[in-house]
Amino acid sequence: MTFRSKLALAQAPLIVVVLVVGATAFRTTGLLGQASQRVLAENYRSVLASQRMKEAIERLDSAALFLVAGQRDHAFAQRREYRSRFEDELRVEEGNITEAGEGAASAELRQRWTDYEREWDAFAALPASETRDAYFARLEPRFLAVKSTADRILDLNQDAMLRKAEQARRTAERFSDVILGATLAALAVGLLASAALTARLLGPLRELSTAVRRFGAGDTEARAPAGGRDEVAAVAREFNEMADRLAEYRRSSLGELLQAQQSAQAAIDSLADAVFILDGSGEILNSNRAADALLGARAGEAPNMRDLPPEIEDAVEHAARHVLAGKGGFAPRGLEEATRLDGPEGPRWLLPRATPLYSEAGTVNGVTVTLQDVTRVRRFDELRNDLVATVAHELRTPLTSLRMAVHLCAEEAAGPITEKQADLLFTAREDCERLQRIVDDLLDLSRVEAGRVELQRSPVSPATLVADAATQAQAAADAARVALEVVEPPGELAVLADAPRIQLVLANLVANAIRHTPGGGRVTVSARGAPGAVTFEVRDTGEGIPPEHLERIFEKFHRVPGARSGATGLGLYLSREIVRAHGGEMGVESVPGHGSRFWFNLPRAGEAAVA
Repeated sequence: MTFRSKLALAQAPLIVVVLVVGATAFRTTGLLGQASQRVLAENYRSVLASQRMKEAIERLDSAALFLVAGQRDHAFAQRREYRSRFEDELRVEEGNITEAGEGAASAELRQRWTDYEREWDAFAALPASETRDAYFARLEPRFLAVKSTADRILDLNQDAMLRKAEQARRTAERFSDVILGATLAALAVGLLASAALTARLLGPLRELSTAVRRFGAGDTEARAPAGGRDEVAAVAREFNEMADRLAEYRRSSLGELLQAQQSAQAAIDSLADAVFILDGSGEILNSNRAADALLGARAGEAPNMRDLPPEIEDAVEHAARHVLAGKGGFAPRGLEEATRLDGPEGPRWLLPRATPLYSEAGTVNGVTVTLQDVTRVRRFDELRNDLVATVAHELRTPLTSLRMAVHLCAEEAAGPITEKQADLLFTAREDCERLQRIVDDLLDLSRVEAGRVELQRSPVSPATLVADAATQAQAAADAARVALEVVEPPGELAVLADAPRIQLVLANLVANAIRHTPGGGRVTVSARGAPGAVTFEVRDTGEGIPPEHLERIFEKFHRVPGARSGATGLGLYLSREIVRAHGGEMGVESVPGHGSRFWFNLPRAGEAAVA
């Protein structure tokens, strides 16, 4: 028997219950209908006949009164009509005797009707002068006797109808109780039978589910009973075959899997940097020996995310969130993103990197986070910065003397010079100025990276900053045949800034724009209000920046290959750091051959003061 047939069989008791209850209800409805019809058939005709006889006898009495009034023709016509009606209804009543005492009443009515007819005939034969007395003396009493007997028959049948209606109601109540009892009993029997059959039917399914659950928990010896020929037995046999094949495969490949796992663990243990492997929810699944040594965990035991030092936990979670959000691998932009970890041997600097782990479906289901130890690199960088600062500082004094000497000689303070000597001194003075700018940039770089930049901020008008930057760059623009335009913002705007340093930022941007704009081009300097900030812009119509260099344009010492430049590659880096120190941001937009747009924003004076 198939599983479908067994399910149908399990529902059979309920179907039988429905059929039994339906048949009982149908039978009960039929009996109630028959009882109601019996009430109407047995008594309604007698009631109707009695009412019609009463109406006919009243009309005959009216005909007698017409005769007293002298209207004989009308009286006899009415008598003929209603006499036949009364006779017809009386015969109907005599043929429908259904209640006790109704036969005697019908016989009495027949006798009194016969007596009334005989008296009416005698009354009609009297002279007109005697009819009045005869009506009241003999005819009216007989009329009342006929009517009274008809009323008695009517009451008898009406009482019988009420009595039978009450009996029908009690019968209906009994039938309702019977139907309710039969329904509850049949329902209980049907439910019990269906539950028993269903439990018996679902037994193999429960055993199959138990076997599947045990197998999923790692019990490869779990098997399901496969007796029978239905679909459940077929599924159980298929499961058992699958379990056998998987168990055999596991036995054959377990060693290979263990070897592969050991090889993978040995590979990550061989790395000098700390490595964490996280699942899709950000919990640590595995780590290497370097991570265990770094965090003091026991070998082979992955540390818990909440056991990590706060600074390491933040770095790992930040890199993992970047990858799990679908943004690809996480790579730091520089050593400034390294995390400091204090230890017995002094501070260590760890730079986080992260790569995604993909499932077979191509979705990210894990993250590998590497904490690269950049302590030595950072120390070398600090030593380099210190060396640069020292060299720049040491060059500053002799460079100042050299500039002064060249300037005095060029001004012929030490005696007259020839024209050729003047050209050489002019070139030397320009090189000295260029060398002075390089020394100043190197000193500023050392201050920025050492965190020693101090800002003296005060409310400043953006219009003043823009105008001053354009004034300082006007001579260079004229020399390069570049039109320099200024778009001044409304006078009521103000920013809270260190004016000399912001002027240095604007001067750097304007100088770069002029340097990279060919003759006949245009450079525009402007400032405009934005929600909570003021945005400064420097636009040019120059050669533009290739897209592959836009991301690195603000890195220190970065220069676009092939571009015309006489700078060190520190100007944009220093400018961005100054803007960030003010709480703003700097960016660039450029299309090769169509110019560039450098912008930065500073908080307004009110918002900056609140911050």
